[in-house]
Amino acid sequence: MWHRDSDRYRMFTRRAIMLGAGQGVLLTGLAARMYYLQVMEGNRYATLADENRISHRLLPPPRGIITDRFGAPLAVNRQNYHILIVREQSPDVRKTLTVLSQIIEIEPETIDRVENDVQRRRSFVPITVRDNLTWDEVARVGVNAPDLPGIIIDAGRSRDYPEGPHLAHTLGYVAAVAEKELTGDPLLELPGFRIGKSGIEKTYDMSLRGRAGTSQVEVNALGRVIRELDREEGQSGETVVLTLDIELQRFTNQRLSEHESAAAVVMDVYNGDVLAMTSHPTYDPNSFTNGISHKLWDSLINNEYSPLSNKAVNGTYSPGSTFKTCVALAALEAGVITPEQRFFCPGHLDLGNARFHCWKRGGHGWVNMHDSMKHSCDVYYYELSQKLGIDKIAAMARRLGLGEPTGVDLPSERSGLIPTREWKETQLGKRWQGGETLICSIGQGYVLTTPLQLATMTARLASGKAVTPHLTRDHVSPDDIEARNDAEFPDLDVSRAHLAIIHDGMNGVTNELRGTAYRSRIKIKGLEMAGKTGTSQVRRISMHERQTGIIGNDDLPWKYRDHALFIAFAPVENPRYACAVVVEHGGSGSGVAAPIARDLLTKAQELKSSRPGVSAVNIQSASQILRTTTKKQES
Repeated sequence: MWHRDSDRYRMFTRRAIMLGAGQGVLLTGLAARMYYLQVMEGNRYATLADENRISHRLLPPPRGIITDRFGAPLAVNRQNYHILIVREQSPDVRKTLTVLSQIIEIEPETIDRVENDVQRRRSFVPITVRDNLTWDEVARVGVNAPDLPGIIIDAGRSRDYPEGPHLAHTLGYVAAVAEKELTGDPLLELPGFRIGKSGIEKTYDMSLRGRAGTSQVEVNALGRVIRELDREEGQSGETVVLTLDIELQRFTNQRLSEHESAAAVVMDVYNGDVLAMTSHPTYDPNSFTNGISHKLWDSLINNEYSPLSNKAVNGTYSPGSTFKTCVALAALEAGVITPEQRFFCPGHLDLGNARFHCWKRGGHGWVNMHDSMKHSCDVYYYELSQKLGIDKIAAMARRLGLGEPTGVDLPSERSGLIPTREWKETQLGKRWQGGETLICSIGQGYVLTTPLQLATMTARLASGKAVTPHLTRDHVSPDDIEARNDAEFPDLDVSRAHLAIIHDGMNGVTNELRGTAYRSRIKIKGLEMAGKTGTSQVRRISMHERQTGIIGNDDLPWKYRDHALFIAFAPVENPRYACAVVVEHGGSGSGVAAPIARDLLTKAQELKSSRPGVSAVNIQSASQILRTTTKKQES
């Protein structure tokens, strides 16, 4: 009995000691924590008293840069000096701004706007007066600082496009976030934050934005910043490398600037790289970075030549005789004709009570497929279209990339139109007419294409691959700037022999005497191009006019003149580059568009020969960027 009591006592004693030890550890930890908070961190937490608090603020990250295929900067961030005013430091805001306007240019409307802003904001909140000060202006304001109470010079970043108008339509621009674009992302609510509004800036906006940093500041009850306690810098946006060659792009812009309104595309026929994409007239995207003026905006939207539209992907045009390459290939593939079979062209073809004219009033006589392309005989293709039917023509057009968006990395690409019997019945509620097939066979009527689609069609005809165009590169190879596995694109699934016949006909257009573009041929041996002219009517020619004489383009108002088109690939023996040119209301495809394509393809080949190699550029793959963008948008 005694032993059991003794054992029970010892057990109780051990438990008491353990419990006491545990309590001691807890008390020691509590005391250490209290010491740390009250002594070691006492000053920090004291600042929270008297209605002070800690505020976490986002820091906008530097936007990712955009370069051309060789690393030349196309969109960068530059230091931007701007003027701020703090009302509590300026006894008379209007007087201060009036004095400032005598030192640097300040619009009267700006003074009114700032006065309204300072009334709606707290007295210590800085209000932006003017952005983008030159260094000379900064210096003048600094020298006169004693006479400018409340004026602050602040430095930040703004988007800059070194090439200006040369890349406006492709790069797009950034601008302030509109209320409808707010998604709950706090980054979008930062004052002065800019997002991509068009072009590449919009397509890759999520990746170009980067990751925001944070600043931990001490503020009082009124929200005034007392001091910064901690800062974590954000992560810059991704760098995006484009397929464009800025030298070729500049040259293309300069070449198109000789006309009122035009578009051109140059692309690689095997890997789909878009080397140049130009729409004219253009504009300066730098105007949008910090807010465009009403006067400039009105001048852009009211311009009859539509400088804000990217005609290369948004402009739709009847392809005219350039479409004959598609019809010829469709006929060969369908087996309805042989290359040697001839049709007689008297200058017209009668179908029922309607007469369909050839562009050559006296006709071309007997022509085979080669001569039909070389001389661009309309009657030959009227005959082919009757054997084919519109649906077979449409099927080949779609195989060549027409009638649907190409998928290029730009927003709002238009699909054009390739009509079928079903389309007309569904969309217009009318049956297809035989005469409409004839009109479509020469690229008129309902057929509509974009310049980029025409370049894609040309690349597919040249390579035999289902090439798709793109504007961003996965990488830049140090060994071969053109390097990309051709097998990425499937075969076009057409006979190589038939493609050779099309090539031969296009070669006749440019390199054989009396070809429609013979005068615009490339005369440098080894650089020769093969092409097809196109002239697209924008007005109906009456029977009376045909009888009395068709009015020439030069005698018509600009908007009634024909569109001039030309497609081509080069070099003839080993195609590498495809080109499409559209000159709105330019008149003759052979006389206006063909010389432009000649110059662009010559320049592209000369540039390649002058660049044996290029340094590697590290870049996240375009496909990876797109996946990241999609995931961020979904989340």
